[in-house]
Amino acid sequence: MSLQLFALCPLPFWSNTITNTSSRTTTTATSFYQSNSIPTRQYCHTHPSAILLENCTSKKELYQILPLVIKNGSYNEHVFQAKVIRLFCKFGGTSEAASVFEHVEHKLDVLYHTLLKGYAKNSSLDDALSFFNRMISDEVRPVEGDYACLLQSCGENLNLIRGREIHGQIIINGFGSNLFAMTAVVNLYAKCRQIDDAYKMFEKMPHKDLVTWTTLVAGYAQNGFAKRALHLVLQMQEAGQKPDSVTLVSVLPAIADMKALRIGRSIHGYAFRSGFESLVNVSNALLDMYFKCGSARIARMVFEGMSRKSAVTWNTMIDGYAQNGESEDAFATFLKMLDEREVPTRVTVMGALLACANLGDLEGGRFVHKLLDQLKLDFDVSVMNSLISMYSKCKRVDIAASIFNNLKKKTNVTWNAMILGYAQNGCVEEALNLFCMMQSQGIKLDCFTLVGVITAHAEFSVNHQAKWIHGLAIRTYMDKNVFVSTALVDMYAKCGAVKTARKLFDMMQDRHVITWNAMIDGYGTHGLGKEALYLFKEMQKGAVKPNDITFLSVISACSHSGFVEEGLFLFRSMKEDYDLEPTMDHYSAMVDLLGRAGQLDDAWNFIQEMVVKPGISVLGAMLGACKIHKNVELGEKTADKLFDLDPDEGGYHVLLANIYASNSMWDKVAKVRTAMEKKGLRKTPGCSVVEMKNEVHTFYSGSTNHPQSKRIYTFLETLGDEIKAAGYVPKTNSIHDVEENLKQQLVSSHSERLAIAYGLLNTSPGTTIHIRKNLRVCGDCHEATKYISLVTGREIIVRDLRRFHHFKNGNCSCGDYW
Repeated sequence: MSLQLFALCPLPFWSNTITNTSSRTTTTATSFYQSNSIPTRQYCHTHPSAILLENCTSKKELYQILPLVIKNGSYNEHVFQAKVIRLFCKFGGTSEAASVFEHVEHKLDVLYHTLLKGYAKNSSLDDALSFFNRMISDEVRPVEGDYACLLQSCGENLNLIRGREIHGQIIINGFGSNLFAMTAVVNLYAKCRQIDDAYKMFEKMPHKDLVTWTTLVAGYAQNGFAKRALHLVLQMQEAGQKPDSVTLVSVLPAIADMKALRIGRSIHGYAFRSGFESLVNVSNALLDMYFKCGSARIARMVFEGMSRKSAVTWNTMIDGYAQNGESEDAFATFLKMLDEREVPTRVTVMGALLACANLGDLEGGRFVHKLLDQLKLDFDVSVMNSLISMYSKCKRVDIAASIFNNLKKKTNVTWNAMILGYAQNGCVEEALNLFCMMQSQGIKLDCFTLVGVITAHAEFSVNHQAKWIHGLAIRTYMDKNVFVSTALVDMYAKCGAVKTARKLFDMMQDRHVITWNAMIDGYGTHGLGKEALYLFKEMQKGAVKPNDITFLSVISACSHSGFVEEGLFLFRSMKEDYDLEPTMDHYSAMVDLLGRAGQLDDAWNFIQEMVVKPGISVLGAMLGACKIHKNVELGEKTADKLFDLDPDEGGYHVLLANIYASNSMWDKVAKVRTAMEKKGLRKTPGCSVVEMKNEVHTFYSGSTNHPQSKRIYTFLETLGDEIKAAGYVPKTNSIHDVEENLKQQLVSSHSERLAIAYGLLNTSPGTTIHIRKNLRVCGDCHEATKYISLVTGREIIVRDLRRFHHFKNGNCSCGDYW
């Protein structure tokens, strides 16, 4: 279709377009005046006040001109009265227009028509219809323009009932074949999402012009029928109508929805040849299309080639960059907009805040926050919602909560943003409490509310809580919503129920790219690399294209399962086959892939050959691999580079110390610990959580403050003897300057052991134990838990910082590769 789309008609000429478009308006306006015997040119250009009215640009200017009109005795002339009423309506002063109208002694029909248009444009639909009824009672015969403006208002207010009534009036009063009136009917039904009715009206019209065709094209595009909109443009050309700039602006969003880049380029070529590319609205639509088709590079070229830019242009660029994962460019464009003294709108600010949120750029977000006062947007609820999301994603949920609490007018979006913000920051209880408060205040929840609560439960990682929120989704008939279903898939995977997640995934009729990503990532974190790869191949066969997150998930799955060759192939395919640029996260995943597999030299060379400077996450992955394989030389090189970036995370220093400890280099261990003390860095304490009877029990390594602590430690001693008898040998080589029996006591009191012991003591035989840990499971605990599952006959599921471990019958699902 892309090759044929604009080949059927020669290049349109501006003169033809202007004549065709304006002839209807001219005819209508002339009929207004001729029907009331008003000489349309009698006063034109013959008096200074007439010229001033012709060139009036604001209500303020109009008030300055009126005294001159009155002084020269022109105020009682019908042409002047009509012009004054029209200008007041044009500048939003319907009440002033009505005042002028009421003081006219002999009201001609044209004044009614003009004021009705003003009511329809500036006032409520009820006011417009009330004046229309007065007009009928005053025996003023409606013209097609009256019906058109009322139908326009009905469409904008989505008032289908009143619209159908006016449609009936059109038929009764003999305008059923009128091109202007019936095009307005088509527009009404399209705006009210009755696209089939719109098409029926269109088909019945004996004559159709460019505006009629374009109205229907826009209707199909706005109602989500992108292919049909595109096909209509083709039919339109076959009927002899040449697409104009309005047609292009109407059909380009459909191209964007289809992500049909090839067709979009064809339309761009047509716009260029026809001279429409110089129009700001066309260029803006092209920008939006290219961004939504994933071609930010061409969008940038269009933007740079624009001689004139509107606020919409800048907003499209900022939002387009942010939505395409190029948030640095989005924020840079925002700053450039400020430099060029273009006044930001609420849309601009929301786009800039989205960019800061994506980047985790707290400083940039605060800069935008400070601008709100000057822009008088600090009370705009949509902007405040964006601020809440930005601060939440920048890990300052405390500031987000302060904004939320101080906001007087809260919408559903406000509540949803705060609930999700709490969930994303691990504040599970706060998220659930806010959800309960929302319900107690009678605020109706929607699908996005559920997504936030489901995300919180995913962090909670408790199966029966997951089932409760799933039940709520079913009871509120929102379980079929693609975003809710996707969140449920992700939640069950994060709660260890990956099979349940897959069942839900298979039941979904509509799957978004994030749905596929959630399931692939779920398989990866459970160490099911083969399943993740198989699902990725299934995705490639369908209509949903993988994005950068898809590749990150599937490469990470390869990393957890040791599929090095497959991971390397996917990394190359990402760029070569899908034109996706790797981000720092992709580089980190590749280093992790190679490093875990013991290919440390390849991982190091990969880092040296990166086209961008390696970030903390990349070097952190390398250091982690050196710790696994006890490589001191590369560990030291990596640590030097890592510490130059000055991370404030003490965990990286601990990794280096563990590398030294595993090689019995105790003097260097001491140096690392001394350096940590000087910098004020501390090791993150190990913490494990187990949920029992609707209560969450938290354990820290070596802690004794739990009510059942004595019982737990006594049980662990007995359990330790049992697993040793089964073949368990403690790994205590990472502990120095401590007697062997004390070393064993230290490792046996790690947080996950305490949580497992509590779970075993307080559940019946055969019950699966679910544990969450904030750090990576240590080697000794991993080995011990395998034996605990053997001697107790229990399945134990541990979710650590990176993945799931399913311990059963003395084995772990990770195959000792984690």
